[in-house]
Amino acid sequence: MRPLEAAANEGANSSSLRRDSSGWVRGLTLLLLIAGSAVMRFVCLACKPFWFDESFSAEVARLDWPNFLHLLWWREANMSLYYVLLRIWMGIVPVQRQSEFFIRSLSVLIAVATVPAVYWLAKMLYHRRVALIAAALLTFNAFHVRYAQEARGYALFVLLATLSSGFLIAEVREPSRRNRIGYVLCSVLAVYVHFYALLLLAAHWLALRWLEEAKREALRAQMRRAWITIGVAVLPLLVFVAKTGAGPIKWIPRPGVYDLLEFAEHFAGSFSWPLAAIFAVAGIAAIAPLGKRLWARHSTWDAWRCQFLLTWLFFPIALTALLSFARPVFLARYMIFCLPALVILVAAGLAGIRKSWLLAVVLCGVLLLGWQGVSFVYGHDFDNERDASGAAADFILDNSRPGDGVIFHIAETRVPYEFFRSARAEKNSASPAFTAQLGPEILFPHHGAGLGYRDFTGKPTADFVQSVAASHARVWVMLMNNGTAESPDATTAMLTRVLGGAFPKMTVWEFAKVQVRVYSEE
Repeated sequence: MRPLEAAANEGANSSSLRRDSSGWVRGLTLLLLIAGSAVMRFVCLACKPFWFDESFSAEVARLDWPNFLHLLWWREANMSLYYVLLRIWMGIVPVQRQSEFFIRSLSVLIAVATVPAVYWLAKMLYHRRVALIAAALLTFNAFHVRYAQEARGYALFVLLATLSSGFLIAEVREPSRRNRIGYVLCSVLAVYVHFYALLLLAAHWLALRWLEEAKREALRAQMRRAWITIGVAVLPLLVFVAKTGAGPIKWIPRPGVYDLLEFAEHFAGSFSWPLAAIFAVAGIAAIAPLGKRLWARHSTWDAWRCQFLLTWLFFPIALTALLSFARPVFLARYMIFCLPALVILVAAGLAGIRKSWLLAVVLCGVLLLGWQGVSFVYGHDFDNERDASGAAADFILDNSRPGDGVIFHIAETRVPYEFFRSARAEKNSASPAFTAQLGPEILFPHHGAGLGYRDFTGKPTADFVQSVAASHARVWVMLMNNGTAESPDATTAMLTRVLGGAFPKMTVWEFAKVQVRVYSEE
């Protein structure tokens, strides 16, 4: 072999070895991040008490199939996919072992799976360096940890939004039937986890309109068929939304400027401004080199990927914030599906730091700030204080006497009570008779021996309350979401008037967002 050929072969072999070594290091780093994300999300998983929404999830999942399906169609079609998965998950173990830790762990496993999904998406948009940084940012993101530790569908929402966007990018890069099927499937499932996924699909549609003309024309027919298929598949949910209207979200408060600024801090993964400021600077650094090309129609790939991430990140947030001036629809946790776009955009900005030692220092600082946020959410909530429905239910169970009855101000209030009552029964006896005898007699809502779909809605009437008061020596009342002491809602006013006239004594105990009363002869 001639010397030049030998040198060329040696150079090629050396380059191949470096690539293999680099690939091995990246693979190991990703595995460590996945393991780290699991550890951070399992740590302190049961530190915070179950609250109303989580109890609601568990009790819905425990319904028998007829009641379960009826409730989904009647009032809980949103998040229906999560309820189905939680039902399957809880069926793995006996009721006695369905602890709060176990119920929440489904969300943790789903959240951990989002880390490699974000890596996959970021690698398609940029390269492996950006992908690893994005995976690290998600791993240490306290907003993600907060909702990974909750028995609700938000972790699943993030995963499916990431996969839907990933298959869309894969289709843009290399159109194929497999990518389109993946996009349709993940998009449909995302909508059945939360109907705000429709905002994600709208963002996808808007972003594709900025794609370079040749690529856009090549995708037009196939994507039209994909969106038609998605529309047909989610039609039952659209009918449900049209049927129920804004009722299920009428409780959402109107956000102010301070609320939006606080959301930016929390979304970055912290309870203060420094991390959000770093994220803002890194995001600007990712798009600044594009200059005017960022606003150009029919953009090249390097500009379009930024347009895609910015549309995904800002369109749903801006639209819901603006609509909230007419009817409040913006809620921080509903925007969690935009989080992958944020961490990828920030990762692209950080990856622009050319000196490896400087990147390492900056990234360590960012992750340290993220860890402080994670430590904070182990014992606190970013959003409003969670209710103490569990403590209120335990208080009633501890202090009730034979012959007592209990009325729930609104039917849904029975749901957390039922969860904590069954948890106490499981610790003492597996007998259904034991569970039925535990605590005061349930007067309202009560449509059968166990919890059924009709027990999830309704309010007591004055005639009913008057009739049951006459046959009980003491009546407990559990109140939630009932206005204020100065301005109670109509049902609270009715209960106060009717039970106050039937019993000479009323005693009140206050819990976080819950009030417990007992009316008695004594």
